[in-house]
Amino acid sequence: MSNTNASIARPVAVAQPGAKLLNPHDHTLIMIDFQSQMAFATHSIDPVQLRSSAALVASAAAGFGASTILTTVAEKSFSGPMFEEVTAPFPGQTLLDRTSMNTWEDEAVIKKVNEIGKPRIVLAGLWTSVCIVGPALSALDQGFEVFVIADACGDISTEAHNRAMERMVQAGAQPITSLQYLLEMQRDWARTETYDMTTGIAKKLGGGYGIGITYAKTMFGAHEG
Repeated sequence: MSNTNASIARPVAVAQPGAKLLNPHDHTLIMIDFQSQMAFATHSIDPVQLRSSAALVASAAAGFGASTILTTVAEKSFSGPMFEEVTAPFPGQTLLDRTSMNTWEDEAVIKKVNEIGKPRIVLAGLWTSVCIVGPALSALDQGFEVFVIADACGDISTEAHNRAMERMVQAGAQPITSLQYLLEMQRDWARTETYDMTTGIAKKLGGGYGIGITYAKTMFGAHEG
C-alpha cells in the first residue's frame, strides 16, 4: 500500500507576520461622520464607548503615522462638528466635507485616496448601514481590501448595525475592533520606539485592559517587553 502522506505538502512555519495583518504603512484609514447629529440617533453602542473607540482609533493612526482621511457630511448646515477626540490627534488637518452619504462618491475624498495610493482601506464612522456600507462595498468593487472597525461604528439600532456588518463581511470586508487596530500595528512589545505610545493609548482609552496596564505598572513595575 502506498504512503498517501508522502504526497501531502506540509507547511513550514516562519517567524514573521502574515501578509493579511495590517501595518501602519499599508492602508488608508477613513473616519466618517463622527458628528453630533449622527450621534444623537445612534443606539447600537453606548455613546461613551463610541467616543472612546473613535478616540483610540484616531490616536493609534496618528501615533503610528497611518495615512488618515477625516470626512464630514453637511458640517455647517446640519450635522455639526466632528468629535474633538477624532480631530485632536491630527492638528491642522483639513476635514473633507461632503454632500453624498456614500463617501466613495465624493470626488475630493477619492482624489485623496488616490494620492495616498494604499491598497487597503480601513473604515470607521456613523452610521454603519449607510455611511460605512457605501464606501465599503464601493471600495471592494474597485479592488481594494477593506477592513471595518466594528466598535468604532454605530447605527440607529443594534439590528441596523449588525445587518450592515453582515452585509459587508459577506461581500468580503474584514471586521476588526479598535483595540485590535492599535495592537495589530504594534504587534511586538520589543518595538521600543512605539511601546510607550501604544501602552499610553491603551491606558487612557483601552477600557479594562488599560486599567490592568495601569495597575501592573504601578504595583510591581510590570513591562510587556
